[in-house]
Amino acid sequence: MLLMGGDRIDEAVAYAAKTLRTAKDRDWTGSAGGLDWDCLATAEHIAGCLVSYAGQLTGRAASGYVPFDMTFDEGTGPEDAIRVIEATGGILASVVRTTPPGVRAYHPYPHGSADAAGFSAMAVAELLLHTYDIACTLGIDAEPPAELCEMVLAHLFPHLPPAPAGQTPWAALLWATGRGTLAGREPVGRWRWHNTLTIPAGPVTLTEVTPAAAADLASGGTGGFTWIEGGPFDGTRVAAEMVTKAYAAGVHRPAWGMYALVRAEDGLAVGGMGFHGAPDDEGCVEVGYDLAVAARGKGYATEALRSLTQWALARPEVTSLLAQTEPANAPSQSVLTRTGWTRLPDRESTHAYGLRRA
Repeated sequence: MLLMGGDRIDEAVAYAAKTLRTAKDRDWTGSAGGLDWDCLATAEHIAGCLVSYAGQLTGRAASGYVPFDMTFDEGTGPEDAIRVIEATGGILASVVRTTPPGVRAYHPYPHGSADAAGFSAMAVAELLLHTYDIACTLGIDAEPPAELCEMVLAHLFPHLPPAPAGQTPWAALLWATGRGTLAGREPVGRWRWHNTLTIPAGPVTLTEVTPAAAADLASGGTGGFTWIEGGPFDGTRVAAEMVTKAYAAGVHRPAWGMYALVRAEDGLAVGGMGFHGAPDDEGCVEVGYDLAVAARGKGYATEALRSLTQWALARPEVTSLLAQTEPANAPSQSVLTRTGWTRLPDRESTHAYGLRRA
């Protein structure tokens, strides 16, 4: 399971501390990797990120960073620096475990916020990558557990293909962050990671499902969501499998996959909605959705589709939307017509509906 949480932060902290302690008696004043900081300053940066992420979540920061900083006391040496990383990692792990579902806090990349899983993934990335930067200068080996690297890639770099055959997830993560090369791929220069998109829709919020969460849903898990009774429905698991396959093939595009419909009143996921892939060459993108039986008849799908439609048609690469339903699926057809979609000529054994940009 590639889901992010407090346990993964603990695992990454333990790896970083163990690795760095092997060189605690060496000279930490040299520049860490290709960074502008020396090794001690890089360790301070790691700890600062961990406690800052905790502050973002507990402070429910909505439009900027909570205005505080963390610095080492004067005279702090390598062993104490490692202890601070352990302490701040423990703080963040505890915060992540106690943050209610649906809570998001400010982070700039790329949509202005992240949830607890996103902050967990960023924390693990900071730990793995900056431990590597320090290790390079100190002359020690640093290769983290493969599953941690897979998690970071699937959560924060869904826009990049996963590790190719014969290459490790760690090599792929170093490549994705401009620290290494991969055969057959162009070097990465400037890079940013990706946090999930949310789209408000009245009584529900559309919450983007990462490839990691999709893989869990496709294999029978929850995807990290708490579901209403009877959920997720079959169509949601099928959609999750589509995302999983697209990511494995290197064709997944963030925001153009699957969203969970999360009910605002209690944080329960009630269904799934999203796209069958990125817009095609003509700017058309296909939409699909379903709800758990217990959530039907309450207007959730209508509100969600209305918001998703508005979001999609505001993208310059989109000219039209398409949806296909079974002929007997009158409720789905009603959702489409209520949100302004019009009937198109049938396609094989399905009823087709569409909407074009005005």
